[in-house]
Amino acid sequence: MNLGRVIGTVVATRKEQSMDGIKFMLVRHVDPEGKETGSFVVAADAVGAGPDELVLVATGSSARQTVATDKRPCDAVIMAIVDSWDVDGTEKYKK
Repeated sequence: MNLGRVIGTVVATRKEQSMDGIKFMLVRHVDPEGKETGSFVVAADAVGAGPDELVLVATGSSARQTVATDKRPCDAVIMAIVDSWDVDGTEKYKK
C-alpha cells in the first residue's frame, strides 16, 4: 500500500465494459511526512474519496481484491481514506 493525496479525476467515457460505474482518481504519492513525492497513479475509487483527501492505494493483484474491483482489469485502487497517522509517536496527519 502507498499513501497518496487525491489531486484530480480522470474521465474515460469509453472503457472496458466491466469498468463502467467506477470513478477514476489521480493520486500523487506522499512520504511519511505528508510531502508529495512527485510520482502519481490513476486509481479506481472503491471508497468515495474526494479532492485533496489523503488515501491508501493498493496496487498490483491486490487492487482486484475489493468488492468494487473484483474480477476487473484494475492495477490500482483507493481502498481507504486516511483519518490520521503518526511516525515514532509524533502525529503527522489528522483529518
